[in-house]
Amino acid sequence: MSTTDGTEPPQMLASALLLAFVGSGGVVLVGFFFPSFVGQALGGQTWLVLALVFFGSGLGYLAALPYERIGPAESGESSLLRIRRGSVRAVLSDLVSVHDPVTLGLPILVFTLYFGIQFAFPGTTATVVDGLTNTVLQGLGPVLLGTVLLSVGYCAVLLFSAWGDVKLGGEDVEPTYTYPTYFALVFTAGIAAGIVFWGPAEALFHYRQPPPYFDVAAGSEAAIGGALVYALFHWGISAWSAYAVVGIPIAYFVFERGAPLRVSSILTPFLGVDGLDCSWSRLVDTLAVFATIGGVATSIALVSQQFLAGVEYQWGVPPGGLGPVLFVGGLAAVYVLSAVSGLHRGIRRIAGLTVVLFGLFALLLLVVGPRSFVVERAPTALGAYVVNFVPMSLYATGSWVTEWTVWNWAWWFSWAPFAGMFLAALSRGRRLRTVVFTSVVATSAATGVWFLVFGGTSLSIQHSGRADVLAAIAERGGSEAVAGFPLLSALPLGDLLLFLFLALIVVFMVTSADTSTLIAAILASRRGVAPSRGSIALWGAFQAAVALAVLLVGGAETLQALAVLTGAPFAILALLSLSGLSLALYREERGQDHTSIVRQAFDRLPEVQTHHDVEPPDRKQ
Repeated sequence: MSTTDGTEPPQMLASALLLAFVGSGGVVLVGFFFPSFVGQALGGQTWLVLALVFFGSGLGYLAALPYERIGPAESGESSLLRIRRGSVRAVLSDLVSVHDPVTLGLPILVFTLYFGIQFAFPGTTATVVDGLTNTVLQGLGPVLLGTVLLSVGYCAVLLFSAWGDVKLGGEDVEPTYTYPTYFALVFTAGIAAGIVFWGPAEALFHYRQPPPYFDVAAGSEAAIGGALVYALFHWGISAWSAYAVVGIPIAYFVFERGAPLRVSSILTPFLGVDGLDCSWSRLVDTLAVFATIGGVATSIALVSQQFLAGVEYQWGVPPGGLGPVLFVGGLAAVYVLSAVSGLHRGIRRIAGLTVVLFGLFALLLLVVGPRSFVVERAPTALGAYVVNFVPMSLYATGSWVTEWTVWNWAWWFSWAPFAGMFLAALSRGRRLRTVVFTSVVATSAATGVWFLVFGGTSLSIQHSGRADVLAAIAERGGSEAVAGFPLLSALPLGDLLLFLFLALIVVFMVTSADTSTLIAAILASRRGVAPSRGSIALWGAFQAAVALAVLLVGGAETLQALAVLTGAPFAILALLSLSGLSLALYREERGQDHTSIVRQAFDRLPEVQTHHDVEPPDRKQ
């Protein structure tokens, strides 16, 4: 059985996907321009299928396109994120044998038990889990707040100090991807569709119920600034640093110490590379699989509600009880195909498309939206964010902080295992300074612009009375999923914005789900054995099954709370990993020819000659 970074699908598959994309695209685009005819002509499930065929076949076509290697440098990530291929019989025969029985069986058992209990005792399950979550978050709230602030500080040290000059893999190793591709992969894997889901809603919630830190009246002019500042805070450098402080130690020990690509490699300074087969390592990797599946599957369930709400809002046709099954099934088919095609093909291409659509939508929204409002408020909000960053990071008073800030930090840390491990695999040939800049600074800048533009637009529309988005949310039982649709409908080019918004929901979710599927398959495989196409399909299907169970059985908030609980132990592990990384850097890199960014900046300044160094001009006597 051979190893590759992606399998070659038949050319017939690519042709069929292209044909489906073109055919369904014509119908869907006509439906957007003439939505009044849709409800009369076709039912909601039919239009949902057409929309899924359109988006899915387009993304599938990108994954199915042939890929030609451009040089030997690609072997770095390919050797870490490789996929085994072979006959169907060979793949099926070793589907179980290649997996670690604990890492494979325990998450499946836990999720099966959870949904069984949730189905039999939904009220009791929700009460118990909510009580446990509140107890843990309240008890560990100061720890999470302190860990995130420490993570930001540590990233700043790596960014500016001589340690940031360390090149992962050695000075002779070159990165596999160009920097734009590297950024696109890091950004899209770590953010998922949460940025689309919360973009129009979070600032509005802070406007309706202002953060106690600012102590302003709800719905007032003053509440607008505080709402934007806290949206930046919850999606800015604090959040992204959670990925960096998990991913950078993994990357260092993988490329500098020869540790395997596992989340448990953060334990290398304490166990040694040869000691990573112990029970503690397997426990960390198993917990990482559980956090990954729980977090991503919950996100799939939430964005499916958003997509279905958009179909019903645009065309006035409910998708019916089969709608969730169709959406999750169609989405799973796309992200499994993307994951199986490999990092260089489906995952890379769809990530690039996602960033392009993301930028196009933000630019279009800024042009047609309340531009003067956004332009005036953005600098003030950004300045307040910088000035109040440390006090906000340490502010731990009241239940609001637990329900929003502490919960957000735990949620980001629950995603840190798979996002950090993916970041580590991509970073071979990059300097630690570049890894920090990309995974914290550049990604925070992108999310910051998004929330300033989208959040500012929603606040302007709500505050001016052009649309009552909060009322639309209340009509749907408080669901944030509907927030974007009445908002975008109140703007010029509303149909085009709605179309791009639905596209962003799909592509952002696919870019995280295909990565999480690949990472879960790697973590569940035995050490030194690459996952097969069958194991990737297994984890993709299991991820979809969990999301579908959430939609059909209920308990999305309960499962999300359970996933959030995994963030607390990973926050503790992050502190452990930072201490181990610091010790390793001090021992291994001390005395090496590394320079800080400040020293590099001074070295590049032109030399200034002093007055005594200047020769006097010749004078004729």
